Amino acid sequence: MSSAQGFGSNSPRSKLSQSQLNAILLRHQAFRKSQPGGVRANLKMRDLSHLDLSGIDLSDADLSGAKLFSARLTGANLANANLYAADLRLASLERADLRRADLRGACLRGAVLSEATLVEVDLRDGTLLHYDASGEMFAQEYEDSVLTSELTAATIRGADLSRAKVANAFVMQTDLTDAILRGTKFMRANLTGSNLTGCDLTDADLTEANLSGARLSGAVLTGCAINRTNFSGATLIGAILDAAQLRSPNIQAAVLAKTLENPEDDLRDLLVEHLSWIDSGGKAGKRADLSTLDLSGRKLDGINLSAAILQCITLRGASLTGTVMAIADLSLGDLRNADLSNADLRGVNLERATLTGADLTGAQLGPVHIQSMSGHIWRANLQRARLGMALLCKADLRKANLCGANLAGADLRGANLSEADLTGADLTGAVLEDTILEQAIVEEAIGLET
Repeated sequence: MSSAQGFGSNSPRSKLSQSQLNAILLRHQAFRKSQPGGVRANLKMRDLSHLDLSGIDLSDADLSGAKLFSARLTGANLANANLYAADLRLASLERADLRRADLRGACLRGAVLSEATLVEVDLRDGTLLHYDASGEMFAQEYEDSVLTSELTAATIRGADLSRAKVANAFVMQTDLTDAILRGTKFMRANLTGSNLTGCDLTDADLTEANLSGARLSGAVLTGCAINRTNFSGATLIGAILDAAQLRSPNIQAAVLAKTLENPEDDLRDLLVEHLSWIDSGGKAGKRADLSTLDLSGRKLDGINLSAAILQCITLRGASLTGTVMAIADLSLGDLRNADLSNADLRGVNLERATLTGADLTGAQLGPVHIQSMSGHIWRANLQRARLGMALLCKADLRKANLCGANLAGADLRGANLSEADLTGADLTGAVLEDTILEQAIVEEAIGLET
């Protein structure tokens, strides 16, 4: 007997109504609670297209081969569920729990999985099954045929795919912005043109994966295996890489940070033009744009780069003490171990920037008053910034946006975080002695005793 029996085109999916589904869900809930009359949900090969399953508990349920086209599964619990070869095209799975689910051979084309939990999911090949052009599934003629899992054009922003198995899968043109991909297995996966901006790929395996044309600005690739990975045309400006990775031949095919041919002269000319631009209110000179430049280790103490454009800049280990960068855009920058002590960073944009181990002692990161009479302010933006083990002693972070920021192990002694937004921030192990948190927003903050 073929192992594909029951999944083929000769076994059409039976359509379930919302009321029929609700009855199954009630019995499944009783099963989960070990109550009398409880039965594990068996939705194998059922057609659940367009149904609303938001918030339901289908953990451990059998949904193998089920058709969930455009189904609503927002916040659903599908932990340990069997979704082998399921059709999840255009399904809404925001904030769903899919940890350890079997998604081998599943089709998630165009699905939305933003902020979903996909820890340890299995998205490897499924066997003996295939989809035709209409999305119907049928058995393959040969037993060695495979059905490759597909996440093409899916939206997976901020999702957690730690230790997931995504080998050989199609993940093309997929939005994985800010996703957690720590230890994820992407061997031979096709990630062509995907957006991995700000992703955490620490210790992931990208061996023989195709990342041509992918965007990885601000992504962390430390400890990531990149043997024979195709980075042709991939944007790695602002990505966090190990020294050994930077020496890898295949990295050279990527778009990397630029260096100045005559750094001393070029920087001096840029700063002169920028100061003229500031002093004239934009009528003379030129606004400095140092985006994508590599200025690692340079001594830039006391310079004035207010309102400068510094996106994806690399300032790793640079000395910037007393620097004025108010309202400057340093988003996705690499400022690891930089010295920014006593710097003026009021209203700065450090969204998704990496400042691990940076010294921001006494730095000003409070708001800028745009018009003194109107009361309008420009807050510093450190959303999703990485400030692990950073020194922020006596730093001014009033009203700063620190949503989702990583402050694990940071030294915040005497820092002023009044009215700061710390929603979802990680303060595990942070030193908070004499830290001012008056009227700070701390919902879902980790490691903060309130």
